[in-house]
Amino acid sequence: EVQLVESGGGSVQPGGSLRLSCAASGFTFSEYDMSWVRRTPGRGFEWLSAIGSGGDNPGYANSVKDRFTISRDNAKNTLYLQMNSLKTEDTAKYYCATGKWRGGIWYAGANKGQGTQVTVSS
Repeated sequence: EVQLVESGGGSVQPGGSLRLSCAASGFTFSEYDMSWVRRTPGRGFEWLSAIGSGGDNPGYANSVKDRFTISRDNAKNTLYLQMNSLKTEDTAKYYCATGKWRGGIWYAGANKGQGTQVTVSS
């Protein structure tokens, strides 16, 4: 059974940082491209970032480029998202997801975790 478990969310002031983690199990993590997406009540799901199965070719949405960094440790079956310079509009529930990352386009797969809440407010 595929499991994706996000952690690391919380409350932070504008300008602060958080590091999200996604622990994967039930599949061969190193063979899958991975991404981070987020959901807010008003905007629905928003794709944020993706990374190739080998940790190559990271890509970002304009809204988080230069502030967020995606990475992975295939030995630990874990995906990360380092979030810096957080803004109030980054408040959302964050999810990791499987899929395909091809030519700068993310093709969503079937699996997504339960999410971790990030709240940015003063």
